[in-house]
Amino acid sequence: MDSDLPVVNLRLWRADAVVLFDWLMTTDLNTVPITHPAQKQALADVLSRFEWAADVDVTGSTAEEITAAQEELAKDMGW
Repeated sequence: MDSDLPVVNLRLWRADAVVLFDWLMTTDLNTVPITHPAQKQALADVLSRFEWAADVDVTGSTAEEITAAQEELAKDMGW
């Protein structure tokens, strides 16, 4: 990452981070619909941030933790 670029800090619920990390790890980014190559790069950057973030341990999430996070996020979706 270019250290001269502005940085945005984003706070997520742990369940969001677990679900997003799992999805990014299991998705072929070449098949995700995009309208610009930067979109795919941004998704890859999000994945790498999860892997580097010392304060967010989602990389070792178990299948049970992933299922629980999915259920927690989906329970009040309303759509």
